Amino acid sequence: MKALILAAGYGTRLYPLVTDTPKPLLEVGGQPLVNHILDKIKDFAGLKEVIVVTNNKFYNDFQAWAEDQSEYPAAVKIINDRTETPEDRLGSVGDIHFVLENAAVEDDLLIVGGDNLFDFDVEQFLTFAADKKPAVTIGLFDIGRKEDAKEFGVAALDEDGKVKQFLEKPKGPPSSLISMCFYFIPRESLGMIQDYVRESQKTDKAGDFIRWMVEKKQVYGFKFEGTWYDIGSVESYNEAQEFFNKK
Repeated sequence: MKALILAAGYGTRLYPLVTDTPKPLLEVGGQPLVNHILDKIKDFAGLKEVIVVTNNKFYNDFQAWAEDQSEYPAAVKIINDRTETPEDRLGSVGDIHFVLENAAVEDDLLIVGGDNLFDFDVEQFLTFAADKKPAVTIGLFDIGRKEDAKEFGVAALDEDGKVKQFLEKPKGPPSSLISMCFYFIPRESLGMIQDYVRESQKTDKAGDFIRWMVEKKQVYGFKFEGTWYDIGSVESYNEAQEFFNKK
C-alpha cells in the first residue's frame, strides 16, 4: 500500500496564518499538521511509501520537511504539481490524477487530505476497506446536525455500509454523515480516476468524483468515531489547537 497526502492547496481561507507556510505544515499540538497524519499510518504493515503532492509555491518547504522525516518507517516523497497560484491549481481530483500519471503507483492507495486532523483508529478503516476490495471505501464522519452538513459532501448508507446516495453540498442533506477526504482506492480501481477525468473533464471537487463512482460502481462508507477537524478556517485551526494542547 502507498499513501497519498493532498497538500497542494494555497490556504486562502487561512490568511493571514498561511502566507509563507503551507497549511499542512502549520503546527498543531507541537508538530506540523501533516505529522499527525503520518503518526496515524506509520505502523501499517505493507506501507511502502508516503507521497505528498504540493504546488510549486510550497515545494521547497515540503522538501525541507521531508528531509527531517528520515526516521519514518516508509519513504516520504514530495511531488510538485507545478501550479503557482490558486487560480491555476489542479484541484483534489486533478492532483490525484497528476500523481497517478507521474509517479509509479501500482498499489492500493490510501488518500488523505492534508488538512484533516483527527484522533481516529485508521487501522479499523483499512481492515474494513480491505474486506470490500475491489470497491472503493470512503471515510465518513457524523457531524451531528444536518444543517452543518450542507457545507460538505453528504452520504447515505444502506445496512451493509454501501453508499446508496452521495450529494455535494446539498440544500437538504439526507443525513449528517459527511465525507472527510479520506479514501481507500484498491489498485484494481485506480483506473477510475483517469476514466472520470476523461469523461467529465472535471478535476476540482472530490465530491463530484465520489458521486460519479456511486452511480457506476459499488462504493462503501466507513464511519469514523472520535474527534475530527477540517482545518479550513482560522476558527477551526484555533479550535484544533485548543483540543490538542489539552491532550
